[in-house]
Amino acid sequence: MMKRNIIHIDEEKCNGCGHCVPACAEGAIQIIDGKARLVADNLCDGLGACLGHCPQDAIHIEVREADEFDESAVEKKTANPDNRKTPQAHGNGHGGCPSARLMSFDKPQTPPVLSPETQTSALGNWPVQLKLIPVTAPFLKEADLLLAADCAPFAYADFHRELLADKVLLIGCPKLDDATEYQQKLAAILTENNIRSITVAYMEVPCCSGLVSLAQQALNDSGSDLDLQKVCIGIRGERR
Repeated sequence: MMKRNIIHIDEEKCNGCGHCVPACAEGAIQIIDGKARLVADNLCDGLGACLGHCPQDAIHIEVREADEFDESAVEKKTANPDNRKTPQAHGNGHGGCPSARLMSFDKPQTPPVLSPETQTSALGNWPVQLKLIPVTAPFLKEADLLLAADCAPFAYADFHRELLADKVLLIGCPKLDDATEYQQKLAAILTENNIRSITVAYMEVPCCSGLVSLAQQALNDSGSDLDLQKVCIGIRGERR
């Protein structure tokens, strides 16, 4: 059994309010005997989408031996309305997970007219994938970081002009990639490079808030006193 990030619920703090239950898209949390409980290790992806929804601060991420996250078990559980009341997928597969629910949007008949400012790329570093960037990369020294979910630049039309300008870009997906590896890499970057600021741009789907959680944990691990700036992007491209 491997060690990995997984939630821990402090039963003494928990008052059974249930705010964490709908916040967990995987159905890993249920109210049992008046307390929130992790019903199975393999249902918890360890990203911490539920953390910010607990008014009692009773949920935290810990590292311990646990069964691997099993997406097929999540699909089976969330597809059963008696287990979870989540939006159902349109089309085949993916259960009720909002990050994988199939949707189609009405597009404008003509593309939006872009100003000269929005037509210029603000990207100032390469590579951009967090896992590929060396901790000692020169462009990290005293940088303003933008940690972005890899879907965010596609969803948000003004990503370059409003978010990326004058920042070093790091991108990744907390659901598909190794969140623990991201957390450790980011903590090392913060420790070694005298980072000036860090902003997280994440999508509104629950699993993507794991990017915020790992960034905050990296700040804690590095001993940094920086405030984490957060920008949430809606799946239709609106800034929330």
